[in-house]
Amino acid sequence: MEAGSWAELEFDEAELGDRRLTARLVDLARRLAEHPSQSLPEACEDGAQLKAAYRFFANEKVKPSAVLQSHVEQTTARLAGEAVVLAVQDTTAVDYTGHPGTTGLGVLNDVKHQGFLVHTTLAITPERVPLGLLAQEVWTRDAASLGKRATRKQRPITEKESQKWLTSLEAVKAAHARCPDTHLISVGDREADVYDLFLVDRPAGVDLLVRASWDRGVEEPQRHLWATMAAAPEAGILTVAVPRRVAQSGTPAQPARTAHLTLRFAPVTLRPPRHRSTEHLPTVPINAVWVVEAAPPPETRPIEWLLLTTCPVETTEQAFTLVDYYVCRWGIEVWHKVLKSGCQIEARQLETAERLERCLTLYSVIAWRVLYATLLARAAPDLPCTVLLDPDEWQALYCIIHRTPTPPTTPPTVRQAVRWIAQLGGFLARASDGEPGPITLWRGFQHLADHTAMFRLMRPLTRPQDVGND
Repeated sequence: MEAGSWAELEFDEAELGDRRLTARLVDLARRLAEHPSQSLPEACEDGAQLKAAYRFFANEKVKPSAVLQSHVEQTTARLAGEAVVLAVQDTTAVDYTGHPGTTGLGVLNDVKHQGFLVHTTLAITPERVPLGLLAQEVWTRDAASLGKRATRKQRPITEKESQKWLTSLEAVKAAHARCPDTHLISVGDREADVYDLFLVDRPAGVDLLVRASWDRGVEEPQRHLWATMAAAPEAGILTVAVPRRVAQSGTPAQPARTAHLTLRFAPVTLRPPRHRSTEHLPTVPINAVWVVEAAPPPETRPIEWLLLTTCPVETTEQAFTLVDYYVCRWGIEVWHKVLKSGCQIEARQLETAERLERCLTLYSVIAWRVLYATLLARAAPDLPCTVLLDPDEWQALYCIIHRTPTPPTTPPTVRQAVRWIAQLGGFLARASDGEPGPITLWRGFQHLADHTAMFRLMRPLTRPQDVGND
């Protein structure tokens, strides 16, 4: 990046109450990003640096919200140049069951697993470029709360974890206030199908796109949401690229494939949930877009998305666009993978939940940077690589790839630099290989850090100009 390192750009405005703490944050971010998969002792060059890292994560003055806010401000600045930005929000569990000595953690899905839950809002362009985090909420779940699911309908949303969707929307509204010319769309999966979310006041330029989970009552003749959409006319066939899915507990692996989806769309008016009749909630006029995969491959679960949106849907093209926007939601799933597998966040051992949360916040931004490099090269391949790399980094990269001591005066493009970084991580760059992914890229970034350090040591010093004795 042209103005200082990426770490300075993202964290130099962090208000930690002491500029020395902010400087340490910048240095720690740079150092850990150079070796994101390594443990803290491995990533720090010596005992003094390791001790400083432990002190930083243990310092109560270091508020995760302040660390994140500096990055959020830079994210918001990147939004300003975009016409449309998708604020994708999702929750993941960070599991520290393997660290029984860590204090302050809560239960996850059962009392046998401990950790904390993380709800993140990631800003993504329609071209799939992640611009950064807009919000992140971290909390622990008390074991007593596992038995409260049966009473969730009787409790107000402020007492439920569902409040996270509304909190994220407030962050989206704040970003829009600073970037009024950018259309922001809050995107959520089926867990976001919360009636209260549709009731929140939103300014023009902030919309919702949520996958329906409940067959809600509607004011249309069919009386329920799915029946209403089934009665809508078919509007076209949409082709969607479905990414490869790795095997998880209860879910088999699936190869990447192309799906053909039948499209329907219609305006509907949602009725309030019946169990909340005493609240006298208003109805919600909204647009619905329904896509169904009619002929999936054998033993493959068909794709079916019923999307609820406040965006206008008057044409087939608008409906197609909104489905494509929802497909962008997969970007946050990839970010989760980079955070957990690439940055090894669940392997960190820092004794307390408070220290781990500070560590999580820092690695969340590091994971974004890896994903940003991957997808920026695909969406904007011809940009100069200085939007991503410092001068020393791209010059060292060029020299090691081309086995030359002299870098060019003109930086390469983002696409070329990213492919070279991926080559350091094992990418073969054959014509049939396509574009590199985040796995090879985070490996390459680690090797690039070592090559950059060597480049700084070995490059010849600039000699002062000889002006004679005049």
